[in-house]
Amino acid sequence: MNSATDTQYALVLKKDCATCRLIEPVARELADQLNGALRIYVQDDPSFPTSIDSKIDDTELEFSYHNKIEVVPTLIRFQNDQESERVFGWDKKQWQEFLLMDSLGDELPEFRPGCGSKSQDPGMEEMLAVKFGGASRAARELEIADHEDLMEACYDRGWTDGLPVVPPTPLRVARMLAGTDRQADEIIGNIP
Repeated sequence: MNSATDTQYALVLKKDCATCRLIEPVARELADQLNGALRIYVQDDPSFPTSIDSKIDDTELEFSYHNKIEVVPTLIRFQNDQESERVFGWDKKQWQEFLLMDSLGDELPEFRPGCGSKSQDPGMEEMLAVKFGGASRAARELEIADHEDLMEACYDRGWTDGLPVVPPTPLRVARMLAGTDRQADEIIGNIP
């Protein structure tokens, strides 16, 4: 955000959401009214909304992951670089009170539910945790050459008795750990 003492806002949208498309005029109005205090993050199509020039490509979902975006649209208020409050979906009265703008979205319906954030799609939580450092791994990583077959690499290193094995990629490890209350470095048994 720009200044530690200013109030800043972040609006997270995706084009593939009817509610986000519905509130495009509101996003345009906020971009004009908030004089640079609004950052608009778009999860799927960086050209959306077309009426706004200054927007941030969040197709990698980094902002959405770090800010735990579950629903779009989500509007977050930051004070002193810390989140102070958020609203999501479209509730005209709630947005008007949140922004102290009595006529915001007057031409729009009173309420429309939002859509699920792309960061909440099945399997995304673990993938984003691995990608952005939120997954803990206690084991060392072994680099395998790009041209080397993972299954053959396991066999060549003596990690299998000839039966098929599934290499423990960081994503697979994160998914396994998400299904247990055990710690990543906990020993559950010794294998001779």
